[in-house]
Amino acid sequence: MIGCYDFCAHYEWTFAWLEREGGEALVRDYWNEAINHDSQRHARELIESEGFAGMAKYWGHTLVEESPDLGFKITEQPGVFRLDMHDCPSKGFLIRNGLQQYHDYCDHCMGWVGPMMKNAGFVIDHEHNHCGQCWWEMRKAGSPGGHSSPGAVSGASDVRLKPDWIPPAAILDRYSKATDLDQKLKCGEFGGLGVKGETDIPVCFA
Repeated sequence: MIGCYDFCAHYEWTFAWLEREGGEALVRDYWNEAINHDSQRHARELIESEGFAGMAKYWGHTLVEESPDLGFKITEQPGVFRLDMHDCPSKGFLIRNGLQQYHDYCDHCMGWVGPMMKNAGFVIDHEHNHCGQCWWEMRKAGSPGGHSSPGAVSGASDVRLKPDWIPPAAILDRYSKATDLDQKLKCGEFGGLGVKGETDIPVCFA
């Protein structure tokens, strides 16, 4: 049996192998079928039946297991469920060990969470900086609001307030009321740091 962090390296390598064998479509099928519909089906059941309360139960348990140092913050406000990830344990493991086989490991989260939220009737606002930091806001589809200003929902715990949120040469990926990877906004489309390409992922250091 391998440990949780060692698993991350095998996980990331699997994405690259699938891409070589069957292209990006096969990787996306894996995220949706093997994660969304299989390994995390308990998350689907919780969120489809309990909504925001199910999200709190799922991520409240899962993130404590994965990130015992509590490098995250969960915030619930009327109409929105927010996650701030200050130190992603899996991406952090890859960075600390200099591991990169798949071109954008962070994409796998939207690859399975997006379809799950769509099924449950939610949409996602999200950004990640490819350096182990991200934030998520989930709202009911069709509800107002989205992409809250920094600090508006989670106060001082908002990861966007950290001085290293946009490190040198960072590329932010953004989603607005999204449930699909194809809804990713390139940085140049919202006044960011330049148009993102697969070779533009920043080099991050532990």
